[in-house]
Amino acid sequence: MTTADDHVLARDLAEAAGQLLLDLRGRGGDRDALRKSGDRLSHEFLAAELAARRPGDAVLSEEGIDDKARLAAQRVWIVDPLDGTREFGEDGRTDWAVHVALWERGGSGLGRLTAGAVALPAQGRVLSTVSPPAPPGGAPTRLRLVVSRSRAPRLVRDVAGRLGAELVPCGSAGAKVATVITGETDAYLHAGGFYEWDTAAPVAVARAAGYHASRIDGAELAYNREDPLLPDILVCRPVIAGLLLAAIREAAHAI
Repeated sequence: MTTADDHVLARDLAEAAGQLLLDLRGRGGDRDALRKSGDRLSHEFLAAELAARRPGDAVLSEEGIDDKARLAAQRVWIVDPLDGTREFGEDGRTDWAVHVALWERGGSGLGRLTAGAVALPAQGRVLSTVSPPAPPGGAPTRLRLVVSRSRAPRLVRDVAGRLGAELVPCGSAGAKVATVITGETDAYLHAGGFYEWDTAAPVAVARAAGYHASRIDGAELAYNREDPLLPDILVCRPVIAGLLLAAIREAAHAI
């Protein structure tokens, strides 16, 4: 059963891993070597801390071996030690993150995300389920959709065109969802495919704050599955969820 300590642990571990990454980045060096070192350093820290503090829990990490014993576990920590490895290696970029989330099995055998944190080290902040911010009220006059800087999927561009929405470029998945949670944008729509660790912590925080989070067809997001591939996602202010889901259906049928 998730406790207050789990929420605090997720926040503290994400923040501490982020500080390690900032220290590493501050020493400079070859960009590719820096990225590899960052992935390894953060993963090893998080894996060691979780093994020491929650020895009975399973861990699914982007940088670790996927132990399928997690499929029968009651509790699974889903972590992305460095979300936005490319951005981390570029001078001045702040749109990268550290994700720590807890998935817990329910009485019916199904599970859900129960705690999480997204650290944005270069921005000096951590968003977590300890004290999630509430979404703003009222519908925006013009929607702002956060998208990849380099490869916004066609579906996203089509939805934006139908709604007259502004596209706001950003880096990693965690950094993108963070812009929604903080009110800098109104929605994150992605249909290009990624993995559970890319979204588990951002979704945990968004839901705790009262935001809508689903598949792009409105279906429930599922975590701790045998195949961790996650095809698509929609995170947005709840007041515009219906509008966006309808626009996604229309745009998808037109492709």
